[in-house]
Formats: sequence, structure tokens, C-alpha cells
Amino acid sequence: MKTSERKKELRGKAPTELQSELMELLQTQFKLRMQKATQQLTNHSQLGKVRRDIARVRTLLTAKARQA
Repeated sequence: MKTSERKKELRGKAPTELQSELMELLQTQFKLRMQKATQQLTNHSQLGKVRRDIARVRTLLTAKARQA
């Protein structure tokens, strides 16, 4: 999925959906960090992608909280 499509998809979600998305991303990030620590991670670029997605979701949550 392209970044612009991902942004549009996230903007359309409600704050509760964004919160659950954030929890999933944080769990994914933890799993990836553990794989990296045990040298089982093959695609290291996944870590950066997940970090950026987490930042996007947190930014949208903050923006939606300010609007309310």
C-alpha cells in the first residue's frame, strides 16, 4: 500500500479505531525489535516503516483530540 493511500485510510478512521491501530502497531514494533535482538529479522526496513506508521497514527489522534 502506498503512503498516500495509508494516510487517507487512517484519516477516515474514528479515534477508537486509531487507538486500536496504534496498539497493534506497538505490538508489531515490539515483535520486530525482539526478532532483531535475536538476529532473526531479515527485512530491517520493516522497523522504520512501523515507526513511521506509529507516528502517523499518534499525529492523527492528537489532531482529532484538538478538534473535539
